[in-house]
Amino acid sequence: MEASADVLHVLQITDPHLLGDADGRLLGMKTRDTLDAVLDHVKTHYGQPDVVLATGDISQDGSDASYRFFQDRTAFFECPVFWFAGNHDVIPAMERAIGGTQSAERRYHSHGWQLIFLDSSVPDQVYGRLAEYELRLLDKFLSENPDEHALVCLHHHPIEIGASWMNSIGLRDHEAFFEVLERHPQVRGILCGHIHQTLDEESGGRRMLASPSTCVQFRPNSDEFSVDALPPGYRWLNLHPDGTIETGVERVEDEDFGLDVESDGY
Repeated sequence: MEASADVLHVLQITDPHLLGDADGRLLGMKTRDTLDAVLDHVKTHYGQPDVVLATGDISQDGSDASYRFFQDRTAFFECPVFWFAGNHDVIPAMERAIGGTQSAERRYHSHGWQLIFLDSSVPDQVYGRLAEYELRLLDKFLSENPDEHALVCLHHHPIEIGASWMNSIGLRDHEAFFEVLERHPQVRGILCGHIHQTLDEESGGRRMLASPSTCVQFRPNSDEFSVDALPPGYRWLNLHPDGTIETGVERVEDEDFGLDVESDGY
């Protein structure tokens, strides 16, 4: 990464699915090892960003130990690291780890940009919803800062994607979400996790981005649950003063993490 004083450098880490057991596996992969490999790649090839976004499913089992592990492993970042929940996360356990810290804050301002972090998780459900409070918060934050470019971040994908089995477990109330965004033309992009694959397209004149997991990947354009053999990865974003978004995905190559590609779910 080439540093620039005018550009906000953002790193997205998503869907680590960590387990309390240090040897815990998901579809054959030790998710602690895959996260370590991704973070080693960041250290070697990317360097220090201005802000890190952990976009949900930090834990697979909701254990305190899994959140402590994530907090410990991301402590090398010299910048804010923001967490928000996915469908596998247990919010009380997350709050025990980050409650009262900067990681739990709901927005971030820098370089003429506002980053907004929404909670789309629904207890005991895989799909997502934005409670009325979340929609009001989104509208409030955007109304307060009409002159800042905005990136809105949440775990669940708010549009249909090619992997049709995932569309029913995306953001259920996406119409209400987009109704809020329509009132605020400064929104330049939407960033999510959940789909364990790369997405980069335009939606309503905004950049719609999703990113690979730090562990298991899902196969694009599949009708049923299907695992992809692509390796773990992360996304970097350069947010420019004119509102443009430069972004790319990096992956950990040439490592065998023991993935069970024949699995039919987890």
